[in-house]
Amino acid sequence: MMEAILREGLSALSLPTEGIPALLRYWELLAEKNKVMNLTAITDPDEAARLHFLDSAALLALADLRGKTVVDVGTGAGFPGLPLKILEPSIRLTLLDAQRKRVDFLREVCGGLGLEDVACVHGRAEEFAREHRDSFDFAVSRAVAALPVLAELCLPLVKPGGQFLAMKSVDTGEELGASGRAASLLGGRLEKPLDYVISGTSIPRRLAILTKIGETPKKYPRTFAKIKKNPL
Repeated sequence: MMEAILREGLSALSLPTEGIPALLRYWELLAEKNKVMNLTAITDPDEAARLHFLDSAALLALADLRGKTVVDVGTGAGFPGLPLKILEPSIRLTLLDAQRKRVDFLREVCGGLGLEDVACVHGRAEEFAREHRDSFDFAVSRAVAALPVLAELCLPLVKPGGQFLAMKSVDTGEELGASGRAASLLGGRLEKPLDYVISGTSIPRRLAILTKIGETPKKYPRTFAKIKKNPL
């Protein structure tokens, strides 16, 4: 059933289906590892197909990531980054997470699937951002933090002309409203968000888009304690 859901959903997104075997193997590895460490609260394969894989895949229908450098900040179990890479192999991907066990798992998956041009990095987002400024065409995130917080962690990583794409729920009007100032301070511009429905469901989602239009001042990102205490 999971395979059928993926095939139907990817076809509806006009995305290639050649990556389905790799997605299924990824799920097998994730489900097995989830028995001994907390990687996902979603344990039903059909729900995972829709809420993890097809939700992640939606980015490929909303932004042109072909041949681009992409960093997935706070990737967790690998979403959205790994499905993006599996479905669009030309992406040069960096998966960033602060928990070493998660990063070790992601390395196992990449090795098991034979994925190339994927860096699995253990580190704090604010420290990584200070060391890799202006390095990526796109930063992406499905992390649960508020957008002004994510913007300070992610936008410094993006090259001028690139974008930070944040996958959010649709009830984020107030959060978006508070993000325009943060984007401006960080050398970015808040664009009109793109709303979509996860393929094969009635679940609405929102893609917040921040375009990098200038350099991020060197004082950003601050330490996470300061970011959390006083968001931009």
